[in-house]
Amino acid sequence: MSIFAVKTTASQEQTVASMIANREEDKVHAVLAPESLTSYVMVEAEDTGVLERVLEDIPHARSIVPGDSGISEVEHFLSPKPDVEGIAESDIVELIAGPFKGEKAQVQRIDEGKDQVTVELYEATVPIPVTVRGDQIRVLDSDER
Repeated sequence: MSIFAVKTTASQEQTVASMIANREEDKVHAVLAPESLTSYVMVEAEDTGVLERVLEDIPHARSIVPGDSGISEVEHFLSPKPDVEGIAESDIVELIAGPFKGEKAQVQRIDEGKDQVTVELYEATVPIPVTVRGDQIRVLDSDER
């Protein structure tokens, strides 16, 4: 069992991955099209012969990259990146969801385990800490940049 990289047309990774997955080939075990990997789809298959046969009828699948990869080379694509990654305390953020949508705030605390951020709203008369999920904010200004 090996993991092979399949070269695809740019922006067609998801299409190629779903077409490979829908082939119902017993010797193709998994397909992965990570957003951070442009023009490639990772396919776990028993050998390149099986994969070449599957790719014959799939538009936008260009070629199989020579050689195979181990799980160690693709496992970083398998674990989700926390939404609070890249956010630091004292960053200026905009709330993009929830009851305070559109408000600007400053980050006070980050809880990576819960993927939450505690912010203080700028325009509030009395500073009130508000805890929101990491995907509900967008960084506007960072001290680290």
